[in-house]
Amino acid sequence: MTQEKGNGRRRVLAEALAPLSIREFRILWTGQAVSATGGGMTKVALIFAVLAVDGSVTDIGLVMTAQVLTQVLFTLAGGVWADRLRRQVLMLTSDLIRAATQLMLAVLLLSDAAQVWHLAAGAAVFGGAQAFFGPASRGLMAEIMPPEQLQRGNALMSFCISASTVLSPALAGVVIAWWGPGLVLALDAVTFIVSAVSLAMLRLAPRTMPAPETFWRDLGTGWRELSVRRWLWLNMIVHMLQNLAVAAYYVLGPAIADASLGGPSAWGVIVSGFAAGAITGGFVALKLEPARPLIVGNLALALTALPLLALAVPMPLWAVVGSAFVSGAATLFLDALWQASMQQLIPAEVMSRVESYDWLISTIAAPLGLALVGPLAGQTGQTQTLLIAAVMIVVPCGLTPLVPGIRAVRRHADGKITGPVPQRPAHV
Repeated sequence: MTQEKGNGRRRVLAEALAPLSIREFRILWTGQAVSATGGGMTKVALIFAVLAVDGSVTDIGLVMTAQVLTQVLFTLAGGVWADRLRRQVLMLTSDLIRAATQLMLAVLLLSDAAQVWHLAAGAAVFGGAQAFFGPASRGLMAEIMPPEQLQRGNALMSFCISASTVLSPALAGVVIAWWGPGLVLALDAVTFIVSAVSLAMLRLAPRTMPAPETFWRDLGTGWRELSVRRWLWLNMIVHMLQNLAVAAYYVLGPAIADASLGGPSAWGVIVSGFAAGAITGGFVALKLEPARPLIVGNLALALTALPLLALAVPMPLWAVVGSAFVSGAATLFLDALWQASMQQLIPAEVMSRVESYDWLISTIAAPLGLALVGPLAGQTGQTQTLLIAAVMIVVPCGLTPLVPGIRAVRRHADGKITGPVPQRPAHV
């Protein structure tokens, strides 16, 4: 019996790690794991780099805004070009641009020549390059993975990113303490070069390129592909509302932790709980493949309201940490199901454009939520704001099973996902 259990566990592990048996995915995953580690370190280092050049808290916000702003501005363009060009080459170019940017900033910091405007300009270039990498990378996954392995492949990618959020900040702290933030940026440049080399090693089948059109026509085609799929844009709205509402967790959570749960260290434990949950969610997505992925995924996403409810009371620290753990697991689980569904149901020639719209719609909600939470809490109180945010998550997620198009997205025994036919021809 013990031997049978051991064999069963080995079979489960082999199935979960099956994507790594695919050469192209294994190479891509390795490069992205290295790059994610460097990226996680840089998020910490960039803040201390601003402080190292006598920058203020306002300057930190300026540098961060510069990166986010260019990524938002160029994401749709990134989607268009990722569908026009070889995604592998576009990603490689983005890696090299980011490597050069980080290396130049590292040299400036290590030579004590850096100024705040250097960091802001570098962050802006970095964000612009990232805007082209993201849509291309999500489209590339559909090129290199068989349909039945897409969910596991996405889960493994999410796992390495989640793991980096746990390990990288601590590693960055050690390097910054001993050698300063400039060395962290230099190391990040090296990780981008590793990623670029891994991309250059991929052997991909030739992809049929679309007939050349104007930029705006290509962008419009991507929008039409989105708009004719009711299940797609309804899910995007649900996810946008979730991102809008969860801002209350990030704005009010630290204040509540400081006042009622033990101070800043308590908030650190809560954040670590979310990160640990995210890693666990990646593991769950490696094994659990529901027949109706979007229904199960959105119902799981409703669990991200738990930390809001736990903070509203507030519950004891252990309960808040547990709720954050569940929220992290639910977020990563939904992401793996969502990406696998899109990658199988959206035509390959417009995949990156649709992905760029998805990212933009979801991301824009986050800063809007961050801006609204403070004034709302000032008017209604922290508890009421957290409860409103929880309702904004639970109700839309809970209603998704009632949408016929979302119910029609199904996974079959062979692992392939099918969905409803678009309401009208997307190409006009």
